[in-house]
Amino acid sequence: MRVLIVDDERPARDKLRRLLVQETDITAIEEARDGVEALQLAVAFAPDVLFLDIQMPEVGGFDVAASLPSPAPLVVFVTAFDEYAVRAFDACAVDYLLKPYDAERLQRAVQRVRERLSARSAQQAPALAGQPVRQLLVTERGVTRIVRTDDIRWLETADNYVALHTASGSPLLRQTLSALLDSLGSAFIRCHRRAAVRIAAVESMAVDDKGDGELILAGGMRAPLSRQHRAAVMAALAG
Repeated sequence: MRVLIVDDERPARDKLRRLLVQETDITAIEEARDGVEALQLAVAFAPDVLFLDIQMPEVGGFDVAASLPSPAPLVVFVTAFDEYAVRAFDACAVDYLLKPYDAERLQRAVQRVRERLSARSAQQAPALAGQPVRQLLVTERGVTRIVRTDDIRWLETADNYVALHTASGSPLLRQTLSALLDSLGSAFIRCHRRAAVRIAAVESMAVDDKGDGELILAGGMRAPLSRQHRAAVMAALAG
């Protein structure tokens, strides 16, 4: 089991690590000091479970949970505040650890994670796996903003980034288009080798004699359409 500890307080991370290393089936542990680092490690480290603090500066635990790549790791929320419990389980948390907790309480949480991972492997209870992300966190010039996937109208590759075209701007996310589409699910479809579109945003289509063209989107935006992808786009639009 691979574990990612996410907490902005070093003593809290140290306590969790000290207790988790005693579990023989935990093979690797990484730590993140904030939500942005957590999302980076969620891709690079590929944990099975996050032990995730809720109240952190800039990017909180619920935003991290909603922005995890698909298939998402399991989440155990760890917090000093009991008022978030209902929201935590609405976010499909495996458990909710209230600080200060003891070793016995943590062991129960780890056992729940084991059971959920076992069920997921057996395809009995996939939990968060396969669910598209609901929002993305984009950091530009030291400022992190939340982009709801429902607000994205189309996607366009830009060197090592993807431009997220929304009504309010086009922030750049450092990711490949293919990987991003995997996490967004069936709401988006590739319409060009360098672009993809949100199906619900398409209002009309303009095609030239060669089969290439444009997709006209809500708000007047236009996305390129290549003949190689036209049939798939038309099938998606037909429902």
